[in-house]
Amino acid sequence: MSEPPKHLIDWKFWRDDDIRLVLELSRTVKHNRREYQDRMLGNTLVMLFQKTSTRTRVSFEAGMTELGGHAINLDWQATNFTLSKVRFETRYLCRNAAILMARLKSNADLTEMEKASSVPLINGCCNLYHPCQALADMLTIAEDRDGKVAGSKLTYIGVYNNVVNSLTSISAALGVHLTLVCPIRNDDAIDHESRRRLLGMGQLTETLDIETAVSDADYVYTDTWLDMEFFNDPKYANEKEQRCRIMMPYQINAELMSNSRARIMHDMPIHPGFEIAEDMVESEQSIIYDQAENRLEAQKAIILHLLQRP
Repeated sequence: MSEPPKHLIDWKFWRDDDIRLVLELSRTVKHNRREYQDRMLGNTLVMLFQKTSTRTRVSFEAGMTELGGHAINLDWQATNFTLSKVRFETRYLCRNAAILMARLKSNADLTEMEKASSVPLINGCCNLYHPCQALADMLTIAEDRDGKVAGSKLTYIGVYNNVVNSLTSISAALGVHLTLVCPIRNDDAIDHESRRRLLGMGQLTETLDIETAVSDADYVYTDTWLDMEFFNDPKYANEKEQRCRIMMPYQINAELMSNSRARIMHDMPIHPGFEIAEDMVESEQSIIYDQAENRLEAQKAIILHLLQRP
């Protein structure tokens, strides 16, 4: 039997079989919570945050508590990560924790942590990947389709970003057809390896024909047009204005969805009136809160799989 993955930086680094296993485990945990309430007894998760967070913080801490373990929250700015080498601080953390989770601005810092870590490291989000969100997204689709993710059609509308990279890599493993409607693309933000793989499998469509992309979709997914830490920063006001001018025709609203029965998804936080009209957030087609709730079960499954506690 092959060894399980050591860390989770992105799904592209995992075997397809392990991705399918962790998705199935997330469904099992979701429907059998009591059976897993002592799996992490006596174990500590250290969570390191350089980026702001609501769902990542709450779901990991609540998940660890429900598994019988304990979570410690560290703010990057309040630690000696700002004073010393990343690898030095990481090696120290590993002497106190069974597992680490880091939500960082730079993938370079995350990679340095990965190299130094002697315990499993989970990427809670970085500028290139958001694997925990992608697993929760696939769990949401699985729950909506009686566990049958393969063959589903997911349309993402927005800026090509870290969420897209992880959706691309996980879709390849799970047989999801991904359509990308991404008017804004920064080449440095694109994982070309994952994109090429999905394209070669015939599971990727890229278009700016938003009406067709939505009408043919089972799920329509959007995200912020500007990174969350920059959205309300006056220094990025010009870029925000430029992006909004380009992206406004691609807003998810009632007119766009009028001829579609697709479910609506958003990874949150939501900026109503920008990427999505406020009335669509809680419409009958929306499964946004289910999607956010599923972060909890996804995080549990990732922890259990990495620590081999199924």
